[in-house]
Amino acid sequence: MPSDMTTNRYGSIAAEIYDIDKPYFALPDTRFHLERFAGFGRPILEPACGSGRTLVPLLQAGLDVTGFDPSGEMLDRCRVRCAEAGFAPELSRQRYEDFAYDRRFGAILIPVGSFTLVDDFAAALAVLGRFREHLEPGGVLVIDLQGLNFLIGGQPDRRRWTAPNGDLLTCEGLRTATDLMRQRAETTYRYERWRDGTLVESQIDVMAQHYWGLDEFRLALEAAGFGGVAVTGGYDRSRGPRQADRVWTFEAAA
Repeated sequence: MPSDMTTNRYGSIAAEIYDIDKPYFALPDTRFHLERFAGFGRPILEPACGSGRTLVPLLQAGLDVTGFDPSGEMLDRCRVRCAEAGFAPELSRQRYEDFAYDRRFGAILIPVGSFTLVDDFAAALAVLGRFREHLEPGGVLVIDLQGLNFLIGGQPDRRRWTAPNGDLLTCEGLRTATDLMRQRAETTYRYERWRDGTLVESQIDVMAQHYWGLDEFRLALEAAGFGGVAVTGGYDRSRGPRQADRVWTFEAAA
C-alpha cells in the first residue's frame, strides 16, 4: 500500500467529482478500447483504474479485468460501482512505481492519459519495464497518452457540480509550475463542498504530470523491450497521430 502522497492524491471530493463529471461512456476512449478487446480471452490489468469508469464496462463486456489504484478514495468508489453492477474483481491499492502480482496478464490497459501521472522520466521508464515483466509472452500494452502540447497554456480550471445529495461541489485548478526541460507541469486544485450556502469542507490536491513527445515515447517503449509499436490518433483507427490530437493511443507487444 502506498504511503501518504503529496501529489496526484485524488482525495474524497476529487473522487466524488470524478464520478459526476465522467460517467460511463462520457469519453470516447471506453468504446474505442471495448472494440479493441472484444472477445479477448486473456486477463487484463488496468493500472490507475480509479473509480471504475473503464473497468466496469470492460467487466460488463465479459472480460477478465484486475485493477489497482493509489487512491483509497477512488478504490472505495470502484468497489461500490462494481458491486452495483454485480461484479467483485480483484482490486488493490498500489502505485505504478512498485505494483506487483504473482501472475502475468494478457494485456495492460491505461486509458485517457493516466500514465502522465508518473511525473518523472526515469520512474516512467522503470514502470514501462515493470509492465513488460507483468505481461505474458505476446501480451499487449495499450496506453493513451497526452503529448507535449499540454505543456503550453495551462489556463485556470474553474468548474462546479451538484452532488446527488444537493451539495454544491466546486473545483479551481491553477497551473503552479511548468518545467520545459523535464516536460513536467504541476497544477494545484482546490476542491470545496458547499451546503446551504456554507462551506463545509475543502481539500487541496496537487497534480503533477509528465508529457511526452511522439517519437520519444516510441523509443521509451522499445527501450523497455516492447516491439511492434503502433500509434493511433484521436481514437480514430483509420489514421495515425496528428499534432492537434488530445490523445494518442500506443499499442506495443511484449
